[in-house]
Amino acid sequence: MARGHQPFRRHARPLARALAASAAMVALAVTGTALTGAPAAAAGAPRGHDVSSHQKYVDWQRARAKGARFVYVKATESHTYRNPYFDQQYNGAYDAGILRGAYHFAVPDKSSGATQAEYFVRNGGAWQADGRTLPPALDIEYNPYSKHKCYGMTKAGLVSWIQDFSDELERETGRRPVIYTTAHWWNTCTGDSHAFAADHPLWLARYDSADIGALPGGWSAWTFWQYDNKGTLPGDQNLFNGSTARLKRLAKG
Repeated sequence: MARGHQPFRRHARPLARALAASAAMVALAVTGTALTGAPAAAAGAPRGHDVSSHQKYVDWQRARAKGARFVYVKATESHTYRNPYFDQQYNGAYDAGILRGAYHFAVPDKSSGATQAEYFVRNGGAWQADGRTLPPALDIEYNPYSKHKCYGMTKAGLVSWIQDFSDELERETGRRPVIYTTAHWWNTCTGDSHAFAADHPLWLARYDSADIGALPGGWSAWTFWQYDNKGTLPGDQNLFNGSTARLKRLAKG
């Protein structure tokens, strides 16, 4: 999902793309057809998307007309990169009446969790209790820049890094982050840590599947599901697990 300084991201996410291809091959073998379109869970669920600099200037009125009710916008990566289109995307969604939130792409081997949380807050990751701003999100997934997919860190080290980021974000904004990840990365790189399930909403990526599958890390429910990296809305396609009223309550905190 992340999209770094553009060398990759969501539209390049190596893990999600590989899992999507694998799932599609399984579906083809079993049913004779590949999975396409939104999963069955999309019926009646608020639809949304996430964008980064890959989408550049977004036509937000058109996105809303096509059904967008929420969006996450990439703000930052590591402690050095800020999405150059962030202001147009973040404010444009708000002006169009779409609930918006900001996300940070973690690069844990570059600096501490607290350092990256501070940078995120200063560059778009702040939260306001206006009922239209979703809690900030931490995007943590396979390293797109190296063969060391867990960033050369131990499982305990990555859990500690995520906690450091979360603690600093809560200190500065009053909110714990939504955690975006995949079950495979979480299991592989954190040892399926249960440390965050109680107070961090889960945003899970799982493509080409009729359901979201087994949840990682002790979570009993998902909050957002990124089910495809293309569709009718700009960027990646997402669902919210609940009603529109519940989505608004999440924004209010």
